[in-house]
Amino acid sequence: MRVAVITEDARVYYLIVKTLKAYGIGFHSLRPGEKIPFDVEAVLTDEKSFGKVDFPVKIVVRDESFVDELLAVLEGRERFKQVFIAIDPGERPGLSVVADNRVLEVHRLKGPRDVGIIIDLLERYPGAKIKIGHGAKRQRTLTLKALGQLLGYDYPVILVNEARTTPRVGNTEASGVQDIVASINIGLRRGRETTIADLLEVKEPTKRELEDIKRRSRELSGNVTISTSLAREVALGNMTLEEAIEKQRRRKG
Repeated sequence: MRVAVITEDARVYYLIVKTLKAYGIGFHSLRPGEKIPFDVEAVLTDEKSFGKVDFPVKIVVRDESFVDELLAVLEGRERFKQVFIAIDPGERPGLSVVADNRVLEVHRLKGPRDVGIIIDLLERYPGAKIKIGHGAKRQRTLTLKALGQLLGYDYPVILVNEARTTPRVGNTEASGVQDIVASINIGLRRGRETTIADLLEVKEPTKRELEDIKRRSRELSGNVTISTSLAREVALGNMTLEEAIEKQRRRKG
């Protein structure tokens, strides 16, 4: 039992016990002033009892989110020398957390602007750095803009050459597995430190790039070719291809 619960607040106690049982975490139940067993690594308490608890690692419980901080302590995340949150940009980006060359978590985002989990991971792993692959320029731009709006455009990131990071996978879920494995490989590689703002210096798209986006709009929608102006917005990372197709449909309607 590596956790002690010290609280006189019945509501907080019930919340803690319910959550710990759900995660299969054993605990000591104590009152303020009682001796804390030697095997305890973290104490869970409420705001009123916090000052009464003499222990180096104390977590104030306000809601169920306390479990993230607790797991970080129990898993020793704070002892990692380097933690990277690595992104393989694309229509559905792969995401991984790599700490000291060990993979801690993997995710697959719903879209290039689905960055909420990245923000959560930054809070869960204090000091973590973001790595992002250099490919999929349009989708990468969307992801960086979404992150820039939340973190600030001067936020540091590491740009990684993602050549040969995507493996061949022979099954029906290949694309999802490839995106995740690619993000792991990005997390393990060195890169160039820069900022979100520096990576968002998007050049004016060429005619060939615009035609390629329009061609892909037909392939994706089946019968809709977006306008050149909408293709430009997609190329500059101001909207997704799906959003441009929908906008084109509304114009026709």
